[in-house]
Amino acid sequence: MSTRVRLLGLRYDERSSHLRGAAEAPPRIREALFSGASNLWAEDGTDLDGRFDDRGDVEPGTGDAALAAITAAARGVVDGPALFLGGDHSITFPVMRAVAERHGPVSILHFDAHPDLYDQYQGDPFSHACPFARVLEAGFARRLVQVGIRTLNGHQREQARRFGVEIVPVAEWDRYVPDLTGPCYVSFDLDGLDPAFAPGVSHREPGGLSVRQALRVIQALRGPVVAADLVELNPGQDPSGASAVVCAKLIKELAARLLATLPPA
Repeated sequence: MSTRVRLLGLRYDERSSHLRGAAEAPPRIREALFSGASNLWAEDGTDLDGRFDDRGDVEPGTGDAALAAITAAARGVVDGPALFLGGDHSITFPVMRAVAERHGPVSILHFDAHPDLYDQYQGDPFSHACPFARVLEAGFARRLVQVGIRTLNGHQREQARRFGVEIVPVAEWDRYVPDLTGPCYVSFDLDGLDPAFAPGVSHREPGGLSVRQALRVIQALRGPVVAADLVELNPGQDPSGASAVVCAKLIKELAARLLATLPPA
């Protein structure tokens, strides 16, 4: 198969709360991904050497124009399998606009400590705490399944009921098997993992997924998976680079799923 996964960095964290720094993540993820310390084979035997079409990084600017710039950049890669490197989680809404234009409403598998369903956060409806409220309001998703959630408050619980969001309970993380039908989109916030495995994030929340639990869910996807994002690595909180290495591992497994589940031409 000659198809390659388009890799696009989105260096944007203007909508972050608490700490900035996620805009610096794409180069760090690439450095770990293409490091000689490991190789480019996924666990299912997919050789990813030469299978990435790296489109570089976009610095979309500020304000509402930045969201439009992210959508415009995403339109340039979603005609094939695409992986987006954030950036904070606010990138997901403008990326999803481009994905929905190409594929229609999709099924979304979302890994996160937080449901990101606020109607607005700190006065900003496009905050990194709000992308899935905007995605669902816009009709970009026909189904949203969330894994790793452990910070659900009253407002977001009501939002989940309002939108029909499916949240996998903590007790089911070990046995959850995704049953999403395609086209599918995967959104992976690094803080969905327990900070013991990936401390390099702005919002550490104990009690999360192990790397192996997350990989098992990703590897069980049968798709077709058309695109994915990996967000919220904060290199300023990752002095050893260990969390970037976790990101590289996730990118390899996501890329293998994108290639294995390509829809028929």
